[in-house]
Amino acid sequence: MTVWPSVSATAFGRFWGRLSAIELGFPVFGIPLTVGRLMALVSIPFMLKLYFLMRLPRFPFVLIGITNKFCWVYRLTNRRIVVENPFGGELKSVSFDRFDSIKTIVEPGQAWYKAGDLVFRLGPTETFRIWGVPRPETFCQTCLKARMSFVGVQKAREAGVAV
Repeated sequence: MTVWPSVSATAFGRFWGRLSAIELGFPVFGIPLTVGRLMALVSIPFMLKLYFLMRLPRFPFVLIGITNKFCWVYRLTNRRIVVENPFGGELKSVSFDRFDSIKTIVEPGQAWYKAGDLVFRLGPTETFRIWGVPRPETFCQTCLKARMSFVGVQKAREAGVAV
């Protein structure tokens, strides 16, 4: 499973998310006109630039050029979770045996994007964190199920049941 981070992974994106979440306003011809909706409309040129900055792996072209440090992707494999640049390689990773629980943290500004941060813990210790995951509960449950399968196979191998 591969997940691209939301623009709420950046401080600039969270700032505009907080502004877009403002519910102060009144209805005009039955359509709610709020400050947040106006701010979302105003933010379109800025957020489009940020969105494409986070999606282009290299400058000035996609396949050749300088590696873009703002472009990363979260990849769930059968052994670990990897944060990587699509053409630049692995940035960081965590193996399934390095965490036992995942906590979802929705920072101010991320709720408007329906995104959040995932904090991977081994007991009380934070071992890994990924930012701005869209629909974080879905990715969290998928990670926990993959981890459960991985740990189950590891225990079966230790017991001599699986080869």
